[in-house]
Amino acid sequence: MTLLLLEALLALLILIGIVWWTMFSGRTKGELRNKGQSDDPKNIESNEMSDQNNL
Repeated sequence: MTLLLLEALLALLILIGIVWWTMFSGRTKGELRNKGQSDDPKNIESNEMSDQNNL
């Protein structure tokens, strides 16, 4: 029984480690922005449309 609990704990720790790694690794300043893109709420919809056009 103890072995099963240890194995479950190890699997949980590995899962948490994978999630942590994928969430917090990468660019230190976040995602790169396109030229002319701003945080103005009025431009959010137009920015989303331009992102879809870039796909």
